[in-house]
Amino acid sequence: MSATKSAFLTIRDAAERLQVTPRTLKYYEERGLVTPSRSEGRYRLYSEQDLELFARILRLRSLGFSLQGIVEMLKRPMETQGEGRTGYSASSLREIEQALSQQIESVDARIAAVRRELKEAQTVRSELASDLDYLRRRIAGESKEALLQERLAARKQRRDIDP
Repeated sequence: MSATKSAFLTIRDAAERLQVTPRTLKYYEERGLVTPSRSEGRYRLYSEQDLELFARILRLRSLGFSLQGIVEMLKRPMETQGEGRTGYSASSLREIEQALSQQIESVDARIAAVRRELKEAQTVRSELASDLDYLRRRIAGESKEALLQERLAARKQRRDIDP
């Protein structure tokens, strides 16, 4: 086998190295994010550059970026940082910062909505627990009139506390 051919990995080997499934690699290829070479038998062959690009895509996904956002991000200019390494340009970093800030704002809004939903669910649960207690006490033989008086007094007390 020549040195050039050994520099390429099969889809199984590439997936194992990136700790993803082969289907994940195919999915990103279907979305146009990576285009691997093909062998004479039409098998996918991944270069080191392909693996670096996949690793970058996976990092961006882990940060919560959508595939569409990643496509846009991959269009952003990279700059050489020495020793053959590249990184985002200063303007790209600002764009990424803005995108991450927007994502945080979106997550914060969702957290606030979930807190409101939780508070409402706790209120409903409390009301249901009160109804269940009433029914159990009625089944146990307590007086309907006494229980209703107790419930009315409890409601009045709640209204006095929470005007």
